[in-house]
Amino acid sequence: QVQLVESGGGLVQAGGSLRLSCAASGLTFTTYNMGWFRQAPGKEREFVAVVRSGTRNSYYTDSVKGRFTISKDNAKNTVYLRMNRLEPEDTAVYYCAATQREYYFDSAYADSNRYAVWGQGTQVTVSA
Repeated sequence: QVQLVESGGGLVQAGGSLRLSCAASGLTFTTYNMGWFRQAPGKEREFVAVVRSGTRNSYYTDSVKGRFTISKDNAKNTVYLRMNRLEPEDTAVYYCAATQREYYFDSAYADSNRYAVWGQGTQVTVSA
């Protein structure tokens, strides 16, 4: 059974940090590009970051560049999202997602429709 399980969410003050984890099982992790998305109340799900399977290249949405870092540990079948200098606007449910599809442009991975596997999400709340 293919499964992604996120953890590490919580309540943090603005300016603080959190590290989200997403543990994968039932799939060949090394062949998957792993992404993080988020959905705030009343808003659509939006792309946050992706790390590619082969090149390990990462790509971020503009609002988190310089604050968030995505990384992939193939030995542990886990992808991480380190979030620093958190802002109230980062409050959302964070989801990890996996796709084996390969695209030339990193920006193509910002489309949630291109991911086949999703986790259940973890809540991140940033207080002002």
